[in-house]
Amino acid sequence: MRTIHQPYLLFLGDAPDKLAGKTALGIAHWNPGAVLGQLRLPGCALDVGVPDRTIAEAAALGVKTLVIGVVNRGGVMPPLWLETFKAALEHGMDIANGLHTRLTSFPELVQLAAKYGRQLHDVRHFDGALPIGTGEKRSGKRLLTVGTDCSIGKKFTALVIAGALQKAGRKATFRATGQTGILISGSGIAVDAVVADFIAGAVEMLSPANEADHWDIIEGQGSLLHPSFAGVTMGLVHGAQPDALVLCVDESRTHMRGVKHPVPSMETAIEQHLTAARLTNPAVRLVGISAITEHLDEATARRHIADLAARSGVPATDSVRFGVADILKEL
Repeated sequence: MRTIHQPYLLFLGDAPDKLAGKTALGIAHWNPGAVLGQLRLPGCALDVGVPDRTIAEAAALGVKTLVIGVVNRGGVMPPLWLETFKAALEHGMDIANGLHTRLTSFPELVQLAAKYGRQLHDVRHFDGALPIGTGEKRSGKRLLTVGTDCSIGKKFTALVIAGALQKAGRKATFRATGQTGILISGSGIAVDAVVADFIAGAVEMLSPANEADHWDIIEGQGSLLHPSFAGVTMGLVHGAQPDALVLCVDESRTHMRGVKHPVPSMETAIEQHLTAARLTNPAVRLVGISAITEHLDEATARRHIADLAARSGVPATDSVRFGVADILKEL
């Protein structure tokens, strides 16, 4: 697994709006102590609320990695950005990139990285050797967040649970499986870029045997019921060998993201994810529901959460809005 050294300078480029800054905003929210500044080019409309720094200023403060904190249509890397990246390498920084375009596709960056002994992290891509999954029982405990759809709170819920366990003095580690999660935590594997045969093995490697009372909180991806991304989710479920599942839902949605298929019911999603997970852990349990309720006022949101708990038979919450105390009681 790659390790990305902190602290960070967040590169915001010429981002046109807040939506382009999902990665930078996620890092600044979940790991503010790792962020020493932001770098914006002329015309940038995004501000994540940290000091603006030049490359030289950031290097003087001890920044280790320039993180590309923005995305654009097609995940391309504009030539305009390259001069900033060259300067970062010359000032002793690594560069971390979550776009589809690889930093290593630019020979001038590769040459400078070699000259200065720096690392180019293309976090969407994993070039190391990966094992094939075995499904063999391993020690320690694992919780996997799953969902009725994509972009439904799996990463946020996993981060909240991991943080709450740590705050309570319990042994827990957040395991990132997507580019933003990797940049928040500093390590992980982007499983959606792993060849299908090796997804389960990658997740086994990501969450290895551990102490009996240690929880790996594994970030979910996609949905087992999404026609585009079910394959990624299936490999993740089998490799995680979860002892516990938390299902993320948004019952205000009518169709799954990017397709015309309707969002499956919570009950169907519970049944399908538990069935899949039992292949590698027959003792897997559903321990909670994490709902998106930002479109509801607080009173309505709490009634909705109570209904979800009654229907599912497990604690329900909006993990970002109301916390996960009841879910922790199940672990």
